[in-house]
Amino acid sequence: MDDIKIDVNEIRNGYDRQACWVQTRAGVLPPLGKAVITTQKLRLTGSDIFYGIHSTVSTDMGKTWSDPVAQDAFRAREQEDDFYLYVSDFCPQWHEKTRTLLGTGHTPRYQNDELTRCDYHRTPAYAVFDPDSDQWLPWRYLELPDDVPFFTFSGAGCTQRWDLPGGDVLLPIYGRDPSSGTDVFRGMGQVAVLRCGFDGESLTYKAHGNFMSVAEPRGLCEPSLTSGNGRFYLTLRNDVKGYLAVSDDGLNYGEPIPWRFENGEEIGNYNTQQHWLKLNDKLFLVYTRRGLSNDHVFRHRAPLVLAEFDEEN
Repeated sequence: MDDIKIDVNEIRNGYDRQACWVQTRAGVLPPLGKAVITTQKLRLTGSDIFYGIHSTVSTDMGKTWSDPVAQDAFRAREQEDDFYLYVSDFCPQWHEKTRTLLGTGHTPRYQNDELTRCDYHRTPAYAVFDPDSDQWLPWRYLELPDDVPFFTFSGAGCTQRWDLPGGDVLLPIYGRDPSSGTDVFRGMGQVAVLRCGFDGESLTYKAHGNFMSVAEPRGLCEPSLTSGNGRFYLTLRNDVKGYLAVSDDGLNYGEPIPWRFENGEEIGNYNTQQHWLKLNDKLFLVYTRRGLSNDHVFRHRAPLVLAEFDEEN
């Protein structure tokens, strides 16, 4: 870890105790020397009350950033009976084959500025960035087969995808086990990986792998995927502990196992995402944990920590 240097640059400040910027993620367009951050406001009262996605752009690879600009492509979409949708948990990532910045997420539904708990049809959402206008194009649904019950309430929020050399996309998604009831907050979560085609404009379903869950409360959600050493690694959020699953083909995974340090001790992560970082030919897990004098932080969600991943073991 001695060869890693981390610089912290403030992009935006200001806090009004009513809302804050969240789901802040960066995508890079290497040919243009440009980077794009997507972020959105969260209302601090209630649960997961998100508003429209904003973008901020850097033309000097992260040294300076423009002010956040609301994206018309992500304005609320009205539905029947005063329901409306936002795209949230959005993740922009460069697609090398088509030289396109492609973002994926999911679509929470609201009524009267509150998140609805009732069942509704949901599939992953995606959008493409237009570098000429520095605007996102209108988001679209990923069309999934109607004969797979899991797909009727699924999303790609907060997930990290892996693009194959030929251009196909391995997109991890999560949803509710259809047999676990209609309360979207209490249903047991399942995870699967989709293989999709992408032509620079449209994301299309091709296949999916096995469905994974655990017996711990609410199952699994918010998976993130990477590859190395000829295998694929999926890190998984759970209310009690973080999990890892491994695959040889990128679609079908072995039984999820709890994350542990090399001495066998569990890493202390719970009810929070984990993500992957590849740096200097090494693979790292980015996560949060207990035991860092951070008992005053909600769900111990700060600070972020890095741990080098031992791919051999």
